[in-house]
Amino acid sequence: MRDSFLSTPTSDKGADALQLASLGYPQELKRRMGGFSNFAISFSIICILAGGITSLQLGVSLVGGAAAGVVWPLGVCFSLLVALGMAQVASAFPTAGGLYHWSSILGGKGWGWVTAWFNLLGLIFVTAAVNVGAYTLFASVLLPLTGVDPAKLNLWHQFLGVSIITLSQAFLNHRGIRVTTLLTDFSGYLILAVSAVLTLAMLGYAPGRDFSRLFQFSNFSGDAGGGVWPRTTSGPCSLLLALLWPVYTVTGYDGSAHTSEETVRAAENVPKGILRSVLVSGIFGWVMVSAIVLALPSVAGGAKQGANIFFWLMDQITPGWLKLPLEMGIVVSNYLCGLACVTSTSRMIYAFTRDGGLPACFRRVSPAHQVPAGAVWLTAALTVVSTIYAPAYTTLTAACVIFLYLSYVMPTLVGVFAYGKRWKKMGPFDLGGPLYKLTGGISILGVAALVWAGVQPPNGAALPVTAGLAVVLILAWHLGVKKTFRGPPVMLAQTTKPVLATADVPEPDPA
Repeated sequence: MRDSFLSTPTSDKGADALQLASLGYPQELKRRMGGFSNFAISFSIICILAGGITSLQLGVSLVGGAAAGVVWPLGVCFSLLVALGMAQVASAFPTAGGLYHWSSILGGKGWGWVTAWFNLLGLIFVTAAVNVGAYTLFASVLLPLTGVDPAKLNLWHQFLGVSIITLSQAFLNHRGIRVTTLLTDFSGYLILAVSAVLTLAMLGYAPGRDFSRLFQFSNFSGDAGGGVWPRTTSGPCSLLLALLWPVYTVTGYDGSAHTSEETVRAAENVPKGILRSVLVSGIFGWVMVSAIVLALPSVAGGAKQGANIFFWLMDQITPGWLKLPLEMGIVVSNYLCGLACVTSTSRMIYAFTRDGGLPACFRRVSPAHQVPAGAVWLTAALTVVSTIYAPAYTTLTAACVIFLYLSYVMPTLVGVFAYGKRWKKMGPFDLGGPLYKLTGGISILGVAALVWAGVQPPNGAALPVTAGLAVVLILAWHLGVKKTFRGPPVMLAQTTKPVLATADVPEPDPA
């Protein structure tokens, strides 16, 4: 199953370097990732043991058991539609810039510049949300073993804990893609193993197995759901809000695209990594969260726990000899999820910087490790700072969903109009015009609904932030950025055939 990054044919690396050169870029990063490793980095970022557990209350404390049986698969299907559009473009333009680069090629450098900022902020917020979740899990699981009461910890403790977690992830990323790949490959296996054991434990120790509860909608908004959501009587509104849970969890699959320039046979392996990560996460996650809901002694009782629902359940039904190893596996999985988030974000920053989007110091590649070291440490700094702005976990969740999914569909929006006209050369993965346009159109409408849901109370702060960012970006572009930002070196008119003269092609790496 696993593709070894140590036995990659040199000819494949040379072909990838030639394709990258045709898009105007030299090969600066180390190509050491095979197909499994490319899948594993997105799978690790999605991490059903992160959002699936730490955000469980966003679904159950709103619509009850149907959050697992109905809302989860709906959210996964939506994410898969968005991923199909992303895979289509990734196959044609496999670069570290990913979404930003695609938007620039298909819609112009202004469209690409706006996409870059939405994607960058989304990646920063998702990294922060994951690391806040990792800190919360660590504090809840491990600190009581040392005699520390987690209830006595405050936001400054959270800031310090998140800082330590994030800086250690940056250090590991700085050490090179080989270290990162080994850890994210391990993370992929760990997530599958822990989720399987957790599922069996939930089903084995469940006081009952009433499968009807998976399809029963109950209104637990307000105090009935531990105050996670304000009280609402609107069924459609509750459904949209509950979708934030699976959609937030099954996000981050753009990590496969951002590591394109470190992946062998990128035009084939990157779209596979995107789609496989969504499918495997969605299916395994559906089984796992359904088992968790089935194991609840009472859905109403679980919803009443609010953000503590999962740990309450573990205390209720799981024996001590199994509880601690499972929780330890979940903590490690969340940490490695954040590690992969730092990798993905740093590659996006590196790609945006080399086209003039950020100060040149952030595109520096470490000669010793062949990783964008400046981008790695900028990612860490921005992640830590963002937790000061939004200490509320649900606010971070809503913000990253809005920013990421806007950036996910922006290249699709222009791609739908460019397909077969200005954009004629497709990659190995091609849905065909009608299907690509259909899935793209549904994705765009779905993201519009998702944005509306993401700015509803208690996440009302996300509305002025999103609207304000859009206004600032548009004004900045017209007031001067369009004159100074150069964008990608090769645009759509040139990409219908190789343009090898736009960049120096390096010698294939003998490693």
